[in-house]
Parts: sequence; structure tokens; C-alpha cells
Amino acid sequence: MFKAKHLTEIQAFMEKTGIPGRDGWGLPPSKKSFPDGCNYRIEIAGVERYSNMVAMVDEAKKRSLPVHRAICTVSGSTYCDFEELKNMAKLAHDEQIELIMVVGHRKAWDVGSKEMGYPEGGPQGPRHRGSDSMAYWVEDMMRNVEAGIRGFLVYDEGALKLVSRMRAEGFLPKETIFKWSVFGGQCSPAGAKLLEELGADTMNPISDVSLPILSSIRTAVNMPLDVYMIIVDSFGGMFRAYDAPEIVRVASPVYFKIEPGTSEGDIYKPWVTDGWHDEFIRAKVKIASTLREIMERRAPELKLSGRGPADLRLPAVD
Repeated sequence: MFKAKHLTEIQAFMEKTGIPGRDGWGLPPSKKSFPDGCNYRIEIAGVERYSNMVAMVDEAKKRSLPVHRAICTVSGSTYCDFEELKNMAKLAHDEQIELIMVVGHRKAWDVGSKEMGYPEGGPQGPRHRGSDSMAYWVEDMMRNVEAGIRGFLVYDEGALKLVSRMRAEGFLPKETIFKWSVFGGQCSPAGAKLLEELGADTMNPISDVSLPILSSIRTAVNMPLDVYMIIVDSFGGMFRAYDAPEIVRVASPVYFKIEPGTSEGDIYKPWVTDGWHDEFIRAKVKIASTLREIMERRAPELKLSGRGPADLRLPAVD
């Protein structure tokens, strides 16, 4: 008869594989950083149109705030024409901002995807349904690549493996990067390690991860962790402004994610006017500047990267 292993044996086996056997309850300081030696950076989500990017850049300059990464077209890049994608790439390149594009096709767009629309189907996440959906998704990615964009959001482990191989074999540009989405639902060091092994370059854990969980994830992986500092009400509505120093201390290197609002569906509807998005993006930059203020007051030893650090994957422009 097989004899069940004791908890301590299970934890020891986890440690042997590079996965912490316990969450980081001791909250040890992270010994890792970005390549420039700094500990945190700023990510602004929801740059849906070119005009929104113009507004974001303008507000950041007014506040002397470096914005390192923009998450763009959360509603789907298929709502942008090719010229708009090229304009976004050009402005981001000139302002030294890394772009992560959210492309279609995805599960919610699939005419046969009914389960996702019900409470018990929602936890499945927006993973691709069949091969057609995945091929359409890559096709839209290719349109963005041709426009010069080199960063993409991924929320399906199979898709991540596929595009990582495309990158390795030159089917996609070698400098392309992949960010794992919160909709992929990973929130453990084992999951984070799997994503890094599959080719993820940066990871967004779920929004309610505790400090001990963040600490354990940091132990398992080297890639940056993209941590929600403020999140839409439908995800819990947390605003972790005064957690910011501890989050950076235990999980460096960290991107602060700024995403207030009621729900993802409300704030990223593509038919909301550009002017509404322009003002909303300015509010997000203001929140980011407040987070920087708290960091400088409470933890001045933890450093914010300056404008345009060399390791960012900027869009390629002619």
C-alpha cells in the first residue's frame, strides 16, 4: 500500500523543484531588481486609442512621472485601424514607452463560446476555444508586429507555448515580449514558474495576492511581477497605496498596475468616446504619481526607474 507523504516531505519536494514549500510569511526582502538596479516601474492600463496615448504622455510630463509601460487596446486592437496602430507605435518609441497590446480574437468574441457568459463558466478564463480562434489571435498579433509593436498580452498557456516557439524560430521577431494576463488566473509560485518556463517575460498575478504569496512567487521566478495597486470594483476594488513600499520590498522588480473603475467591461467598451478615455487616462497617471509620492516618503531607498531604461522593448519604427 502506498504510504501518504507527510506535509514536511511534500514541502521538501516542492523546494527541490524550485518552488517554495511555504508562502513567504517572514517577508524577506527581495534581492532582485530591474537591469538598471531599480526596484519598481509604472504601468498604465487602458490606452485604447492614439489620442489616449497623447493624453497619457502629456499628463506624465506635467507631473514629471516616467511611464515605462502602457497596456493598450484592452478592448482589442481589432478596433484600431493600421494607421492608428502605427501612430501609437511611433509615439511610444519616441517617448521610450514599452507597449503591450491586447489583440483579438479571444474567447468572448467566439460565437460558440456560451459557457463563459454564465457564473460557473466565467472561472475558465478567456483561453482560446479551438484552433481557429488561436490562429485568428496570432493573425491580429502579426498586424501589430507589422505596425512596429513588440509586446503582447497572453492569457492561454497553450498560446504562450505557441508564440514562444514562433519567437524562438523567427516566425515572430526575436525581440517580441509576452506579458501574462490576470485573466490567466495564476497566483502561485508553481504557476509563475510554469509561465516563465513557457516563455512569459512578465506576469500579472491575480489582484488579491497577499504579501506572503507575492514573496513566495518572487522566490520562484526572476521575471517582473505586475501588481495591481488599484483595481476595478468588479475585481474587488482594492487600493493598495500604503502597501506599496512593502510590495516593492518583498517582490522587486515590480510594475505598479493602475486600473481603477467599475468593471473591465464598462471602462474598456470601444464605443465610449475618445474624450472620455483621454480624461480617464489622466486620472490614472495622477494615481501613479501619488504612489510615487508615498514611495518617496516611506521607502526612499527603493528606486523608481528613470525614463526609458535600456531593457524596455520599444516599438520598432522606420
